[in-house]
Amino acid sequence: MSDLPAAVHITEEGSREGFQIEKGPIATARKIELIDALSQTGLDRIQIVSFVNPKNVPGMADADAVVDGIAPRPGVAYTALWLNEKGFARAMQHANRLTNTGTIQLCASEKFSIRNQNRTAAQQLAGQHAIVEMYKAAGVPVERGSIMAAFGCNFEGDIPVSRVVALTQQILDVAAEHGVTLNYITLADTMAWATPLAIKRTVGAVRDRWPDVDVALHLHDTRGLAIADAYAGLEMGVTRFDAAVAGLGGCPFAGHAGAAGNVCTEDLVFLCEEMGIATGIDLDALIDCAKLAEDIVGHPLPGAVMKGGTLKRFRAA
Repeated sequence: MSDLPAAVHITEEGSREGFQIEKGPIATARKIELIDALSQTGLDRIQIVSFVNPKNVPGMADADAVVDGIAPRPGVAYTALWLNEKGFARAMQHANRLTNTGTIQLCASEKFSIRNQNRTAAQQLAGQHAIVEMYKAAGVPVERGSIMAAFGCNFEGDIPVSRVVALTQQILDVAAEHGVTLNYITLADTMAWATPLAIKRTVGAVRDRWPDVDVALHLHDTRGLAIADAYAGLEMGVTRFDAAVAGLGGCPFAGHAGAAGNVCTEDLVFLCEEMGIATGIDLDALIDCAKLAEDIVGHPLPGAVMKGGTLKRFRAA
């Protein structure tokens, strides 16, 4: 237990992860309502929309209106996701409201890369050089690297740990070539293949090669292992996690009907607090947000703590 971190940082992605995959339209005003509520919980980084083709992701057709409609709270960074230069240009139109940062992003599965972005692995790597220069020209800091499908792929199968290590090297090489220093590298379990053992093996391999590289985890809960995977990450000393309030969301290109959202934010906060790990988040306020999210989508969401509550009232009794 000595390797457990004293504190962790959680990036909230529920409004982007969730509203991109929900069936049927969700009113823009209700999306804004959830984002504004999340802003009151102590979360300091919230990914709110993605700038993608609305033909492919209809749930993000109102992304511009959502950004324009929120009530920005001081100290909270609101971010967006984009997959290409056109999406980045849209994000830059909201530079007064969004905290735009660049990512050097590769994918461990070529089949998924083709399905998700219509690019081979070689094309994706080559494209990162132009993307980094685009960020630099726009004055946007390049803060992180990211590896999608780092633990497995529904179209390609298991991903060797050696491939993740090789891709990490490629990301660091691109950063060095362009004079960029990355703050961290995210390993994304895009299609929920990770297990606690896989987390420890993969994070351990990256740490063995680059002890000073900060690793973040983006975990999906399709098979119910996201919180266990997060615990494994905590045991490895991981201090950065993406999460989704109430367990919202999923990847629309993952290729299975049960594509669940990120590890549930309030469940992760509860776990951390019970282990003495600080998050800076008001768990009661976050539970209220989870219940609000469930009301907005109009169906049950998988979060457990919003249903079972915390242990506070039992301890008080």
